[in-house]
Amino acid sequence: MKSLKVSHAGSVIILLASAAVMLARPFHALDNTAHFMLGGILLTLCIWIFKPFGLSYAVGGLFLALYALVLGLPTGVVFSGFTQSALWTLIPAFFFGYALQKTGLGKRIALSIIKLFKPTYPSLVFAWVLIGAALSILAPSTTVRIAIIMPVAVQCCALCKLEIGSRGNALILLTAFAMALIPGSGWYTGIILGVFIHGLMEATPGLEGLVTFNSWFVTVFPHVAISTILLIAGGLFVLKPKEKISNEAIDAIKNHPLEKMSRQEIMAAVILVAVFILFMTAGIHGLSIAMLCLAAMLAFFIFGILESKEFNTGANWDLIVFLAMTLSLGPILTAAGIMDWLADIIVPALAPITGNPWLFMFGITLVMFLWRFVDVAMSLPTVAIMIPILPAIYETYGISPLVWLPVFVMTSNAFFLVYQNMWAMMSQAMSGERAWSDKDLGIYGTLYLAACMIALVVAIPLWISQGLFS
Repeated sequence: MKSLKVSHAGSVIILLASAAVMLARPFHALDNTAHFMLGGILLTLCIWIFKPFGLSYAVGGLFLALYALVLGLPTGVVFSGFTQSALWTLIPAFFFGYALQKTGLGKRIALSIIKLFKPTYPSLVFAWVLIGAALSILAPSTTVRIAIIMPVAVQCCALCKLEIGSRGNALILLTAFAMALIPGSGWYTGIILGVFIHGLMEATPGLEGLVTFNSWFVTVFPHVAISTILLIAGGLFVLKPKEKISNEAIDAIKNHPLEKMSRQEIMAAVILVAVFILFMTAGIHGLSIAMLCLAAMLAFFIFGILESKEFNTGANWDLIVFLAMTLSLGPILTAAGIMDWLADIIVPALAPITGNPWLFMFGITLVMFLWRFVDVAMSLPTVAIMIPILPAIYETYGISPLVWLPVFVMTSNAFFLVYQNMWAMMSQAMSGERAWSDKDLGIYGTLYLAACMIALVVAIPLWISQGLFS
């Protein structure tokens, strides 16, 4: 009910702001077309963020496209996101995850890792770290990882005979959810946001070629690794269960049967592992990520892992249209003359904190975490607006666009309240009667914020030594 009220209030506020921009035309630096485009973008953000009347992400994207075309923006600009290589990396990524689910390979990986450990709370938490990392290597889609991991986590809680509503139950489920979400952020092919950011930067003059598998890994992975360790340690300390796991439960997990590995599972594993290895060695062979993803997707259909009829069901086309139009947002803002105006506002506003890397990183991170209470669309609209401004920030203050990557990643994953994170909603729904309480989620989300902030203490000197601040 609380999220519904927030949705209604937010929709009304943005609607009034949009009407004021279009009718009053208050910004002297913008012409009439720019004012109307700015009003239309506000309406689009309203649909994407608050989903009034249950409108989907794709509907918001289609509205933006139609609105921009009516205002006379060139077709090539409006639909530029559909021609970016990032989109053609994202589409195969959905089919990678679908193959993991269909063949049962994802569930086999999860159960096999759990069976390696004696079921204690620390070992089960560590098992979820390994499961999340392994699945993120094979499937960039967090949605797919959640769909695979959460049923296994619920099954694990049942086998361990953890009481519904207990801290032990909440700890296992929250850890499983977080590990499906966070570890894959360490490499840009491990999350959809990574591929999305890569596409936006490739489309921004001055940022081409900046984000590669290696540059993302060197910049983002250390922070992700440290914050993950701090989060699981904090979870074990703050949500430390009173009840112990019985010997009977331990035997039940060890004896839980695994079916014989099918030909489809083997083929899927070979293809996905080969693709990830090629991702990591892109600097040697020079093949693009999009080319490798499309080749792997084609292999799934050629070898019968996926069938032709599954082309329509294997990908989330609503999310794909949304992502494509979000990728178009930067070019639309530029063509309408809004981007330079935004840069003239945002760049000077950062001046008080840009002189000190510590102040800058802690300040920007905290502001972005607070902004996530408003931008609940995975931060994608905010990221799409900010990235075209990063060259101006670099030119003015000498702050590399790469330092924004961990900020975008950690704040996109925020989950203080369930409405902020679509995967938290999904995980809670899939957990059924065993779902964690809002209080437990709030505690774990606050632990995540604390882990991210503490990890900055180690990461900032590393970024300074890499020359990202000058």
